[in-house]
Amino acid sequence: MYASFFGLNEKPFSITPDPRYLFLSERHAEALAHLVYGINEAGGFIQLTGEVGTGKTTVVRSLLAQAPKHAEIALILNPRMTPAEFLLAICEELGISVEPRSEGSLKDLVDLLSFHLLKAHAAGKRIVLVVDEAQNLSVEVLEQVRLLTNLETETQKLLQIILIGQPELRELLDRTELRQLAQRITGRYHLDPLSGDEAAAYVRHRLRVAGATREVFSNGALREIQRLSGGVPRLINIISDRALLGAFTEDRHLVSASVVRRAAGEVFGRSVQPRWLPWTAGAGVAALAVVSAVLILPRFLSRAAPVAPVAAAPAPKSAPKPAPAPDLEKLLAQYDGETDPDNAFNKLFALWGMRYVAGSVDPCSQAMQTGLECLTQRGSLAQLRLFNRPAVLNVIGADGRPHQLVLAGLDEEHAQVDLGGAQRKIGIGDLSRSWFGDYVLLWKPAAGGSQPLALGARSARVKWLRDSLRRVNGLPAEEADNDRFDESLVSLVEDFQRKNRLAVDGIAGVQTQVALDAALNDTATPFLHGSAGS
Repeated sequence: MYASFFGLNEKPFSITPDPRYLFLSERHAEALAHLVYGINEAGGFIQLTGEVGTGKTTVVRSLLAQAPKHAEIALILNPRMTPAEFLLAICEELGISVEPRSEGSLKDLVDLLSFHLLKAHAAGKRIVLVVDEAQNLSVEVLEQVRLLTNLETETQKLLQIILIGQPELRELLDRTELRQLAQRITGRYHLDPLSGDEAAAYVRHRLRVAGATREVFSNGALREIQRLSGGVPRLINIISDRALLGAFTEDRHLVSASVVRRAAGEVFGRSVQPRWLPWTAGAGVAALAVVSAVLILPRFLSRAAPVAPVAAAPAPKSAPKPAPAPDLEKLLAQYDGETDPDNAFNKLFALWGMRYVAGSVDPCSQAMQTGLECLTQRGSLAQLRLFNRPAVLNVIGADGRPHQLVLAGLDEEHAQVDLGGAQRKIGIGDLSRSWFGDYVLLWKPAAGGSQPLALGARSARVKWLRDSLRRVNGLPAEEADNDRFDESLVSLVEDFQRKNRLAVDGIAGVQTQVALDAALNDTATPFLHGSAGS
């Protein structure tokens, strides 16, 4: 669907194991090398473990592709069997004929295997048993597996066994009754999730294999993919695939961090916050990111009015000068105790007439329960003026510490932040020195959600979009109910985007919907600078 849009020959993030797409991190390369070594050398067991989705099965399939010609490999994918069934499955994998009367006999099956192993050894062949999902092996089957390693000549073992499983396999093999088997394990390897650099290289590698000739994900998007997936390749694939589809529907040829967050939210079924909000750490992803650059803020005059000097004669009366706006750095120091995310969202929710509950679910999930949604991204004050909604800003103090402030008002020269139970005016320049564009605002989407609407769509939300654009343009509502996104609606969307300096693509994405929501002048909702039209 989106492959040709990004110049790809195929979808690059299929979760089906494919050796062509194998990305060898340092640990993956080490694991594969030792598995190949295990095929060629005699001796006991090799154990490979890793969390779900870390690439174990892909490594196994690459191992099979690299297996030397003199090796016969029996691959068991579902080891939930009785000992007899397990031995029978090995025989079937190796092409050993088993008479019906011997299928349930452990002795007969072991004898058949022993004869085959001796015959293969005489022919210069190696027999390797690979058991995937080995954490599902029963203790009885594992004991039978151990007994198979007793099949040997005077110089070497006749069977090499590779056990591959989730971390529970290590716990299973640590049991007292399996200590004899554990003592025969000659190599233990664990696949860790990918680091940030490895995750970015992994995504780029898969894109190149699929035919990409340019960057498809921004650097910020790659960082978000690693953060939100925890470096697990399977999750990287799922999130990246959904992000490509999302960017395609928005006609974006470069996937941004915000698109990745929306994609991850759809994958996980919950709202996903940017890295500067601490709830992300509570959800098992990376902790708070702090901007490293520290700017020295200028010292402004105190907010208090100057004291008139004592003079022999009264000074001529003149119009009183307004008190200068306070220095943002002083406000951060004075109200440091209320510049954390919970305090900020409590104030933002209050502007919408809602109650925020700290310590429960994250604020965006709470907002969704009331029909609101979060818009989380990096932008500018001009963008906030367009969206015209109060927002939580992430600002960085002179000491490098992050603070969350509610932007409650905005004009050409001043911003109003909610601190100390009042709205404090600060200069735009002052704010710009400490704010690097990260913000979260609340808005109310039309019934049915905020998914992008494009040519060909058909729903009640399309009718809302058409009626809203006509209303903003001062046009009467259409007499007939038209819920189809046709060329005439594309023109209306493009005209609205052009007037509001949005990307002109004819697709009603989230930003277009937020700007339209503000332009509708719903007096029951809070604005940054009066009504949208003022």
